[in-house]
Amino acid sequence: MKILLVYPKLPTDFWSFKHALKFISKKAVLPPIGLLTVAAMLPAEWEKKLVDMNIKDLKESDIKWADLVFLSAMSVQEKGVIEIISRCKKAGVKIVAGGPLFTSTHEKFDNIEHLVLNEAEITLPLFLEDLKNNCAKHIYQSSEWADLKKTPAPLWGLIEMKKYNTTGIQYSRGCPFDCDFCDITMLYGRKSRTKSREQVIAELDNLYSRGWRDTIFFVDDNFIGNKQELKKEILPAMINWMEEKDFPFEFITQASINISDDEDLMDLMVTAGFRTLFIGIETPNEGSLAECSKFQNKNRDLVESIKKIQRFGFEVQGGFIVGFDNDPASIFERQIQFIQKSGIVTALVNVLKAPRGTKLYQRLKSENRLMKDFEGSSWATNFIPKMGHEALINGYKKLVTKIYSPKLFYARIKNHLRELKECGQAKKVQFKIHLVHFKALLKIVFQFGIIRKGRFHYWNLFFWTLFKCPRQLPHALSLVVQGFSIRKTFEEAL
Repeated sequence: MKILLVYPKLPTDFWSFKHALKFISKKAVLPPIGLLTVAAMLPAEWEKKLVDMNIKDLKESDIKWADLVFLSAMSVQEKGVIEIISRCKKAGVKIVAGGPLFTSTHEKFDNIEHLVLNEAEITLPLFLEDLKNNCAKHIYQSSEWADLKKTPAPLWGLIEMKKYNTTGIQYSRGCPFDCDFCDITMLYGRKSRTKSREQVIAELDNLYSRGWRDTIFFVDDNFIGNKQELKKEILPAMINWMEEKDFPFEFITQASINISDDEDLMDLMVTAGFRTLFIGIETPNEGSLAECSKFQNKNRDLVESIKKIQRFGFEVQGGFIVGFDNDPASIFERQIQFIQKSGIVTALVNVLKAPRGTKLYQRLKSENRLMKDFEGSSWATNFIPKMGHEALINGYKKLVTKIYSPKLFYARIKNHLRELKECGQAKKVQFKIHLVHFKALLKIVFQFGIIRKGRFHYWNLFFWTLFKCPRQLPHALSLVVQGFSIRKTFEEAL
């Protein structure tokens, strides 16, 4: 059996860091870990080929080679999925589809031969058994949750790892919180299910043996969903492994703001090599936090929580949302002030949208406020906002334009580096940024120090960092490029 695994192209968005990747000669941020894990669940004797359309084009010869095409996608990839389906139909090759897009909207894809939904650890073996017996069904579903301790490691041999900026490990699924705009609990539940210490170390060993020495993204939706297991089992084992291997990696992950309440956990994570945390802040407006059930962010000084996390040595990347029913007209200026005060350099601001299956989607449907299907771009919405669509989009544009203006953006970088320096972490925490090989450094200096607007702010940051905390210069330049990519992507969208 010849199996072609296809991952559709992601739309250009803030998360794609499209313009930043050009500086380091990479094609994509992260490989399709879910599809690589599915590949590891298929019979070993089957021939397998993977095409990540973010790296290379899908050729007609690839499709014709296959007996089956395995297709996985998120909601933001729907446009690409439709094109792939059409091409496979034309070639007469059957499709096996799964992943978040198909699990949440499977009724839209009746033209696909086999829908293997929910978690593959549960439904894929059922499909494979029926396929073996020539009685494969159209749809496979399950309300059970998978035991991740039985999940295999991704089949890394199917991709060219050097084409990616980071690679990844999934330690857990599920989130204990239940924000109404988020579909994670619908897809993976509220209990944090985890891999074992042995699995995590084995995956680190696997990546190390393949020569990987760059950043690893723990792709969990909330890495700290099971704090006790992290503190007792996973992080101590990771620290020992990293010390034995002379710290070959640095780690990025996603966590909730309540990590700031656990100093022991933060200290262990920094010691293990975690350097960047993405945290969903969403909004400084308490009414909007209550509206979306973001209770973990309520009744706390959000700025102080963020600064505390920063003082432990993390770069905090923040997710922000505008468009809640309880957002006042002043929310855009309040978001700007909050972002500047918090010192979050990479602030990813989105317009609120309602993915299918979420509580928000159901509420808006009952209120007859849904306009169209879910769109993945940060600047689109799929419902009628209470403040009015024009006011929301115009306010959003002003917000993003201002926070990524050179004056405000470079000021946040300096604030972030100052936090590291003043708390004594500048020497302890080293961000191993791989932008600083000579060719990339020349590109950065030429682009930001000579060609582009904001040259004064760039050179001010450059020399300030060089004299105040020179070891953080690679990190500072990396942030410059990230900000440029977000700003450029936004300008192109406008």
